Amino acid sequence: MKRKKLIFVCTGNTCRSPMAELLLKDKIKKNKIKWWDVSSCGIHAELGSGISQNSAIVLKELGIASDKFAPKQLTQKLISASTLVICMTSSQKQMLEGCGNVVCVKDICGYDVPDPYGCGVEVYRATRDALSTSCDLIIKNYILPYKD
Repeated sequence: MKRKKLIFVCTGNTCRSPMAELLLKDKIKKNKIKWWDVSSCGIHAELGSGISQNSAIVLKELGIASDKFAPKQLTQKLISASTLVICMTSSQKQMLEGCGNVVCVKDICGYDVPDPYGCGVEVYRATRDALSTSCDLIIKNYILPYKD
C-alpha cells in the first residue's frame, strides 16, 4: 500500500499545527495505523524556533513529547506531495485555494481553531482538546477509509 501524507497548516507552525500533528501521530500509533505520515507547516513559519512553551506543556499533560519539533515553511511542493492538507481556519484554506487537496478543520468538525498564541495555558488546553476531537474525526472520516 502506498503511504499517504497529511499536513496540518497554521500561521507560524509553533502552536496549533504542531499540536495537531503530534496528537494525530499519537492517535495513529495507538490505533496501529501504518499507512499515513503526518507533519505540519506554517504559512509564515517561525524557522529556527521550536514548539511554543504552552503547546509543549499541554501536550506533556497527555504524555506526548514535543522536544524534537522544529517549525517548517509550507511550500507548493509539500502540498503537491500530500494526500490531504488541513488548515486551522477557513481563511487559511482560502489563502491556499487552488493549491491542492486543501480542507480546514471547520470542514471536518464545524469550527475553526483560533490561534492561542500569547494566551494562557487554559486557552492552549482548550485548543488541544478541540484539535484532539478533530483528529478523532480525521481518523474516522479521512484516514480509515483509505485503508483498503
